[in-house]
Amino acid sequence: MSLRDTIKKLVVKSKKASIQSAVLSTDKKNKILKAVAQELRKSAQKIQIENQKDLDYAKKAKLSSAMIDRLTLDPSRIEGMASSVEEVQKLEDPIAKILGQHKTDNGLKIRKVSVPLGVIVIIYESRPNVTSECASLCIKSGNAVVLRGGKEAFHSNKIITSIYRKVLKKFGVSEDVVSLVQTTDRAAVDFLIQMEGLVNLVIPRGGETLIQRVVQNSRVPVIKHYKGICHVYIDKDADLKQAEKIAVNAKVQRPGVCNACETLLVHKSVAKRFLPLIEKKLIEEGCEIRGDVNTKKILKNIKKASKEDWSTEYLDLILSIRTVDSIEEAIDHIQTFGSGHTEAIVTKNKKAEDKFVRRVDSSSVMVNASTRFADGNQYGLGAEIGISTDKIHARGPMGLEGLTSYKYVVFGKGQIRS
Repeated sequence: MSLRDTIKKLVVKSKKASIQSAVLSTDKKNKILKAVAQELRKSAQKIQIENQKDLDYAKKAKLSSAMIDRLTLDPSRIEGMASSVEEVQKLEDPIAKILGQHKTDNGLKIRKVSVPLGVIVIIYESRPNVTSECASLCIKSGNAVVLRGGKEAFHSNKIITSIYRKVLKKFGVSEDVVSLVQTTDRAAVDFLIQMEGLVNLVIPRGGETLIQRVVQNSRVPVIKHYKGICHVYIDKDADLKQAEKIAVNAKVQRPGVCNACETLLVHKSVAKRFLPLIEKKLIEEGCEIRGDVNTKKILKNIKKASKEDWSTEYLDLILSIRTVDSIEEAIDHIQTFGSGHTEAIVTKNKKAEDKFVRRVDSSSVMVNASTRFADGNQYGLGAEIGISTDKIHARGPMGLEGLTSYKYVVFGKGQIRS
């Protein structure tokens, strides 16, 4: 059987499973998710054994330390996966909710009701915990999901998916509600995104090249979970101690994720006081600093930033710093180089705060808080499929609500149209 036929067979099974998934009761979905969480904990040792195979591959392939961090499943992260599934279980069921209703002059009752999307294809890289997050959200929202992870996480993704399928089968639900593409051949992605009429939505998460390829070639609607070129702006009226904590946390707490800060913008009036403080903290954390001309006048030992640095998602312990003359210049920089993901301002000035919030058009805007909070779990949404940088249908951390659509149900008493 050709790869195209294999992929089509998998998607056809998912389509059939999505019909069953769409009508599962809330109680059954919750029982499935509770059982998955228990099974993840019970299988922690097996998951680590499979994860080690991926880590061995990553080291041989000389992947970056940030990529290896994203790939690693230690006991605390496996527990985090299980806890995340339980958080999704506790969330309100988003399906069959009445979103609105009204009555027309001729007596028809019009009701708007939430429904699943159907079959969702998720294409992603590195982080195997994404496999569990996406599967749990798709089960709770009544969808079927086809997962296509990166080759570097193949063994981890395979065992996590097998746990979901085992539990689904135990509850008499088609295991094809959760499927994993069992090949690392890149051609599989091209076939998946051409399955018009079978696949309802494609969500690519990963590098710029992957996302552009999917967007350019897909015959199925795409929601982009694009790169995170996130900024922190230190205003002239910032509390500098607070600013230091926020900027360091935004960069180093976990540099290999999309909501980590990549560029720090500092108002010139506080630069001489603030930059030496932040330099000391960043160097202590092993972070490389690159700066513009004015920043280098203050921090003489740092590297000079190139134009490419402002539009680079490092996903590593590298930070570019630019000194700006005004909040307007900071906002202009974000509008020019940002990816629409997450930006933060640190200020005690309410007017500056309001201006930043109004004019910065990103999916999340933080005021006196780290960009690292741009996360579905941190927003109280449970797990997330990813962070959408699109504006249509879903934006920002994409949880259960983003995985639904709606239909109109009309109740009549024999009315006919004249």
